[in-house]
Amino acid sequence: MPRTWLVTGGSRGFGHALCEAILEAGDNLVATARDPAQLASLGQRDTLATAPLDVTNETQAHAAITAAIERFSALDVLVNNAGYGDIGSIEDTTLGSFRRQIETNLFGTIIMTKAAIPHMRGRRSGHIIQFSSVGGRLGAPGRAPYSAAKWGIEGFSEVLAQEMRLIGVRVTIVEPGGFRTEFAGTSTTIDGGRPEYDAIVGRAARMQQAYDGNQPGDPRRGAAAILAVVALDDPPLRLPLGSDALAAIEHSDRVRLEELAHWRALSASTDFEKDGKS
Repeated sequence: MPRTWLVTGGSRGFGHALCEAILEAGDNLVATARDPAQLASLGQRDTLATAPLDVTNETQAHAAITAAIERFSALDVLVNNAGYGDIGSIEDTTLGSFRRQIETNLFGTIIMTKAAIPHMRGRRSGHIIQFSSVGGRLGAPGRAPYSAAKWGIEGFSEVLAQEMRLIGVRVTIVEPGGFRTEFAGTSTTIDGGRPEYDAIVGRAARMQQAYDGNQPGDPRRGAAAILAVVALDDPPLRLPLGSDALAAIEHSDRVRLEELAHWRALSASTDFEKDGKS
């Protein structure tokens, strides 16, 4: 039985690769983009519908969910993929830029998720795929707004998974490392910034420019991994994608556990005494 997917940010990058993989698998797809004309390369077929979508627009979010249900009778999988992240220091990133990145990456995910839940609750089935990032597990140098949003997605989705489990809906947080998409190229505004921050922000900017086109991740293989997870009866809550993602997360988790152990006595010292006295 074909599934019906809705993918945000389907016009390029990982989202586009996922859209192609969904169609090749014979599933139904509602591909979305701010400008649906950018989805033309997906072709025309009975299993494909497109819809205009700015994920920060609640009206368009509900309209896209409705379009999927009206066209294909149901929505089985929502993929919250749309997002972007610029490089710059916290000091030099304007509050407007902070808000735009957090609105798109975090609130866009929340808006789309809330729009899909009533339908999935009614059917007591569904799968919500939340695109986070390695930057949602550890602070990405030079990307404070992006990391703030992705960490928000991680916390939001952990709570979401607990609630959705009660109504038969699954949640998976995808945490890609570097993939050969436009994310590291034209999709990113890069500001190396002040010399005071060069060791972190300037280095991140230089690495980003050198990294573009040399990332280890293959978007087609990443898309295949997501299709494999959706087919599972018991999918993981978190799915890092790429050897670089695995290495970075493993290192970060080890450092955190070591720090936790080092400061354990001080952390525990704040409890009341067992007799209830200070």
